[in-house]
Amino acid sequence: MIILGIDPGTAALGYGVVERIAGRLRAIDYGCLSTSASDPLPTRLLTIHACVTELIETHRPTIVAVERLFFSKNVQTAFGVGQARGVVLLAAAQAGIAVREATPSEVKSAVAGHGAADKDQIARMVALILGLAAVPTPDDAADALAIGIWAANRERVGERLVSSVLDRSAVAPMVAGITPYERAVQEALGRERGEARPRVAKRAVRAAAIRKERAS
Repeated sequence: MIILGIDPGTAALGYGVVERIAGRLRAIDYGCLSTSASDPLPTRLLTIHACVTELIETHRPTIVAVERLFFSKNVQTAFGVGQARGVVLLAAAQAGIAVREATPSEVKSAVAGHGAADKDQIARMVALILGLAAVPTPDDAADALAIGIWAANRERVGERLVSSVLDRSAVAPMVAGITPYERAVQEALGRERGEARPRVAKRAVRAAAIRKERAS
């Protein structure tokens, strides 16, 4: 199995190609595509699309693994990442390749054992896991390899990985349906409404009796 990991961004897009053979992982290719801030946004997105398309055609990955987009305090950064991510998803869809998504904490936990690992720890663990002679650089390339490692370790035959229901940017969002919590809330509200009806009925009967008594 070959996984193409992508760390999306309009300024720099990290990529890493990981192969899994009999439970062992090795790096086939990795690097970073940088685009010029002086270029128009459509041109930069076209460059990203061409790069991802070329990587797919060269390595024929089974899966494209990409980092999910979460809301950020820096709206401009989140907007740019979302645009780059969309281009990556388009290239994967055009090639008919399955996409897997990971949160940053999921990737960190898969590579370093905990979700608070910094970039240096991630890069060192990536080199160790993949048997690289040196720590991969730049950071975007190391992050992309880490995403590929996550996908290689998580992928199971016939398993469909889904995202959080709150992740509106997810490729494979959670299947709609009532959760146990929502069911419990609905049942509690139903009981409350059921208890309220007798009280309302009793008040209505009592009010009618008072009106009748006054009328007589």
